[in-house]
Amino acid sequence: MNLHEYQAKELLKKYNVPVQEGFACSTVHEAEEAYRHIKSESGSSFAVIKAQIHAGGRGKGTVKETGINGVKVGKSLEDISSFANQILGGTLVTIQTGPAGKVVNKVLVAQDMYYDGPSERKEFYLSILLDRTKGQNVIMYSTEGGMNIEDVAHNTPNKIFKEWIHPSGGLLAFQARKIAFNLGLTGEAFKNCTKFVTNLYKAYIGLDCSMLEINPLFKAADDKIIAVDCKMGLDENSLMRHPDLASLRDVTEEDPTEVEAGQFNLNFVKLDGNVGCMVNGAGLAMATMDMIKLSGGEPANFLDVGGSANAQTVEAGFKIILKDPAVKAILINIFGGIVRCDRVAQGVIDAYKNLGNIQIPIIVRLQGTNAIEAKKLIDESGLKVQSAILLSEAAELVKKAVA
Repeated sequence: MNLHEYQAKELLKKYNVPVQEGFACSTVHEAEEAYRHIKSESGSSFAVIKAQIHAGGRGKGTVKETGINGVKVGKSLEDISSFANQILGGTLVTIQTGPAGKVVNKVLVAQDMYYDGPSERKEFYLSILLDRTKGQNVIMYSTEGGMNIEDVAHNTPNKIFKEWIHPSGGLLAFQARKIAFNLGLTGEAFKNCTKFVTNLYKAYIGLDCSMLEINPLFKAADDKIIAVDCKMGLDENSLMRHPDLASLRDVTEEDPTEVEAGQFNLNFVKLDGNVGCMVNGAGLAMATMDMIKLSGGEPANFLDVGGSANAQTVEAGFKIILKDPAVKAILINIFGGIVRCDRVAQGVIDAYKNLGNIQIPIIVRLQGTNAIEAKKLIDESGLKVQSAILLSEAAELVKKAVA
């Protein structure tokens, strides 16, 4: 479950991680009030306004309707008011959103961190995630933080450092010091960085994060180390331990079909292909998707109905697949171990009748518990459904459907 920047920063503050302070605003008026408050507290007329969407690259992204970038620095109330008016309600397109972009419902008005002081300001990069190949969490960091971190990783990978943390010992003090040293920090900044990294790792573990990225990790002119931006993903499987965090989910940022599928306890992931598939079991689903590719098609989705599927959930899954205009055929591949094949067949029949005339080919392969009864239901339904027994037969039907 992804969080917005303003949500992630509020959570980090609970773990004593210094962050760039700001206010989430849904209207231009709220943005103006936030600016007035920040100006009175900091004494500076500068403030930053950031579009809040679940995607990176906002500073380089562009709002379709107005041509403005997703992150702007204002030096007056008029600036903030104008920027908020041009960003809120617009569709921000970044390298991570794709050409469709995402609608901006909130902006974050935050304090300016580029104030003067006795030392040099610097931007770094730091993230924490699980390295599955080693079975350990890893902290990745670089002296080259900011908007071009992807270019750094591609062109100069030697500037990306990694520190692995053993799960039994956690982040050790010498590792935090090593990170601060490799970032080239000294004196007070060095001490502040070790505290920052230590508390950030505590937040990563305590919140059951799947990913935590700080970019830029900022050294201010007074040697404070601050999270200017934050991208946080939570492990949805851990939300039973964090019922308070479940309310932070923003379904407007998610694919509507995936949200709808979740309401029926369907495991659904939207893909970019032309063959919709409905399967029971993740392993069989992956094998089915491979089979679709080998047959010349591209899977349009991952849809696992699970072992407790009934006619209603199957009908719901069927309708969700059909909402994708790119789908040229549907393959239903069910092995009836726990789930009964006749339940699946009835769901397909009900969906077919409720949706009316369906123009695309439907291929059904049902094997296992009550497979004979399921085949009888489909054969007697009068529907234009192609049935298969072997996976190779289903593959051949898919090949013809997408040819």
